[in-house]
Amino acid sequence: MKFSRRILVVRLSALGDVAILEPVLKTRAKACKDCLFVVAAPPLLAPLFEGMDNVQFVGTKKMSSLKLYQLLAQWEPDTVADMHHVNRTIVMDLLFRMHGVRVHSIHKRGRRGTPAWQRYDEVLDRCGLDKGEDLTKQQGVYWRKNADQNKKVVVGVAPFAQHPGKVWDEEQMLRLLQMLNDDGRFAVKLFGGKDDAEKLEAWATPLVQVESLAGKMTFAEELERIAALDVMVSMDSANMHFASCLEVPVVSVWGATHPKRGFYGWRQDPDWAVQAKMKCRPCSKYGKKQCKYGDYRCMKAVKAEDVMAKICEVALVEGK
Repeated sequence: MKFSRRILVVRLSALGDVAILEPVLKTRAKACKDCLFVVAAPPLLAPLFEGMDNVQFVGTKKMSSLKLYQLLAQWEPDTVADMHHVNRTIVMDLLFRMHGVRVHSIHKRGRRGTPAWQRYDEVLDRCGLDKGEDLTKQQGVYWRKNADQNKKVVVGVAPFAQHPGKVWDEEQMLRLLQMLNDDGRFAVKLFGGKDDAEKLEAWATPLVQVESLAGKMTFAEELERIAALDVMVSMDSANMHFASCLEVPVVSVWGATHPKRGFYGWRQDPDWAVQAKMKCRPCSKYGKKQCKYGDYRCMKAVKAEDVMAKICEVALVEGK
């Protein structure tokens, strides 16, 4: 098929931030079928962008701005949508401009609390693309699954995140797994990376209704398992966004970061975020900042009973 335009969409990291891009791009690709969208992002995430005829995925590992430009210039874009705007892409943008390509970059400053999906959408607006379905209206309709009450409710649990300010207290997490296991109405699947596999297997071994999937499948297979869940329990992490892309409701646990800082899951009900009211939080936008008390008490303050109650609410299971 011959396309009237070629739009290069660049988001080099992190995994969750790229996942937030998926519903925005899907809407635009559907509205602009005469445009080819070339998505440059980490290779792992290629399965997220499959199934769209006018979307081509290019895996980008860490490389210099020049090499990045040389790789992506082969697609001969007429417009670049820079959704990252870091040093590497800023230099890349300059090279594209020098060769007559229009570039539009994400605005980061002064946008505190503006959802990431909205900032992505604004960049595509400036590219002169048809908007298609109103994403604001979509965002106001939350994902919900009607679990079959004659079967076990399948709960995914992704207990880890990149920074300690976003990782729930282990004692409370283990208590939650025990509660889900003992309840009898739930089947639990643990998600994590290869580095987490040994620990998650140790957590799952004594619990009959808990199975660890960490390190046992490809990312594409993992997405299939997430899509089959009735509800996902995650931190402020990429798994929240993967589940959101797959229309799975998420019960998320928050500590140093906050859902209103712009990185909440796509079409997730704000009421599904579990967090403690503390004067010291949020203390970090991305969760990198060290806890001033040294103990991440905001994560310890969230109790297993609170998360369990929210799982029952979201999965339409009456509490015991």
